[in-house]
Amino acid sequence: MKRTLIKFSFVALFVSALILDASAQRRGGRRGNNPDTTNTTTNNPNPPSNYSAGGNIPYRKDSTATGGLDTINSRPLFGKWEDAFGPDSSKTMIPLDYEFLRKDDALYAEKIWRELDLREKMNQTFRYEGREGDGDQQFMTILLKAVLSGKVMAFEDERFTKPLMIADLQMKMGGGGADTSAVTDINDPSKITEYVITPKVFNPKDIQKIRLKEQWIFDREASRMFCRIIGICPVKTVYFENTKKERGVEPLFWVYYPDLRPLMASYQVYNSKNMGASRMTWEELFESRMFSSYIIKSELDNPGNKTIARMIKDPIMQLLEGDNVRDRIFNYEQDLWSY
Repeated sequence: MKRTLIKFSFVALFVSALILDASAQRRGGRRGNNPDTTNTTTNNPNPPSNYSAGGNIPYRKDSTATGGLDTINSRPLFGKWEDAFGPDSSKTMIPLDYEFLRKDDALYAEKIWRELDLREKMNQTFRYEGREGDGDQQFMTILLKAVLSGKVMAFEDERFTKPLMIADLQMKMGGGGADTSAVTDINDPSKITEYVITPKVFNPKDIQKIRLKEQWIFDREASRMFCRIIGICPVKTVYFENTKKERGVEPLFWVYYPDLRPLMASYQVYNSKNMGASRMTWEELFESRMFSSYIIKSELDNPGNKTIARMIKDPIMQLLEGDNVRDRIFNYEQDLWSY
């Protein structure tokens, strides 16, 4: 009888140990079911940094991808300056107020649209890539930083009636999302060591044209013609898929120019002839009209509100028609005078 009880107790203890071990494994499995350690597929664009695909291929996020948009201000420390004459105090300039124009004194008024091709020699200052204390000095970088930081508002249309949210603006510029690329072993190209996640970013160098909306007004009080820029629009060149052949252009957003003037007065324009001379600001460049452009649209003799390209197919004739619009404005002012 005693021997039977001992055998039964041993069997009971053995079964209890098995039950406890299985329960511990189940509990441990539930504790170990952490989202950070589960297997993922390579289609996930934004997995955590400690994810592993298949249990042995890690994901790594590329933190060096900036897309050419320099948002870091690098200023000298401890009184050290990169120039012999110390810091530049001219960056605190403010734009001069416009001369007041009364609508009743406008003897003539015409709105025109023009484009600046940044690839032209006279417009190379717009593509200056130098970096100074306040970051990248490209005009498009300055404009994008102002818009993305909320200093100026971006609009969807040229009449400034539909504001663009930052998220919508980033989508229009091609940002958002991420691309995943595989990194192979240098000794065994067929073996993948890790996946690198690169966020999709926007490169300001992709902007090759800028569109301006402006109004030419002859004021009878001052007896002269005035030109007032109303809006600025970056234009992105669109190519056919997998080619470098241009398919057309796509306006990204419009910025109300008077709101942008104070910001542009604090950035100086690159002077390719003499870096020591007094450098003009971007606001002075636009007001002095020191750029090369061509007219693409006028509101006169245009009841359909069409661009010149929609009315004339020949590119050479388009340029000549834009010159006709320019000459018409110039001759209107000259014809008012008698000698």
